[in-house]
Amino acid sequence: MYDHIIDKRQVRSAFERAAAGYDQAAILQREVCDRMLSRLEYIKHAPEVILDAGSGTGYGTRKLLVRYPTARMLLAIDVARAMHLRARPPVPWWQQLWTREHKTSYVTGDMEQMPFRDSCVNLVWSNLTLQWCNDIKQTFAEVHRVMQPGGLFMFSTFGPDTLKELRQAFRKSDDYSHVNRFTDMHDIGDVLVHSGFATPVMDMEYITLTYDDVIGVMRDLKAIGAHNVTQGRRRGLTGKAGWQRAASHYEAMRTEGKLPATFEVVYGHAWKPQPRQSVLTSETRRKLGLA
Repeated sequence: MYDHIIDKRQVRSAFERAAAGYDQAAILQREVCDRMLSRLEYIKHAPEVILDAGSGTGYGTRKLLVRYPTARMLLAIDVARAMHLRARPPVPWWQQLWTREHKTSYVTGDMEQMPFRDSCVNLVWSNLTLQWCNDIKQTFAEVHRVMQPGGLFMFSTFGPDTLKELRQAFRKSDDYSHVNRFTDMHDIGDVLVHSGFATPVMDMEYITLTYDDVIGVMRDLKAIGAHNVTQGRRRGLTGKAGWQRAASHYEAMRTEGKLPATFEVVYGHAWKPQPRQSVLTSETRRKLGLA
């Protein structure tokens, strides 16, 4: 599905390093999370066990606990242990007995191969994590596996136009891959159906952040761990001349005194259907000796 290979070791290392300053820079991640949460208002669902896949520093995890106060448990899985260390509430164990946080179990692992048993959760929530998965078919198969029938899968990810300005600026500078590539919304919807999910709903929107300079764009991407981790990336640092050429091309896109950084945000949700029950005709039942 993806036309590049994500280096998972690089992903883990990037997010381990970014954990300490992640919350200060993750403005877009929180905004998308809030927009996803607002969509839950229109969906009738009361999950007992929730899985936050790609939980980061726990912003969405905490919001989900407030949204579903009767939930029995919330599983938070993230590839970077340092993210969990930031997410854990800094309160003594005895005080946690009177808070919602004691419902949360933090697991370090990969969304593409989750260490959970079959049919154990009612809601799988994933905010801006799918773009770090190599095989979206495998990922959706894993989500389908851990969900109970009647469960809801809600997610967001980035579409192909994400960081189009940065990609265009570097494309004019050299032939290396500098920006991760992302999957089209319609392709994601097709994989959902082929993975056994029912009534998928897909939509997207553009969110544009603005910056004073190119360094600001790169600083924010680094702060949230969003490095280019494809195997086609250039090894080592881009030379000074290359950076200057890319920055010059980016400057040509300045609008009203600001440099744009566009993010194509894709939203989706779907249900794991109840297993089909075959209906036997009276003739079939007679032949089987059931009538």
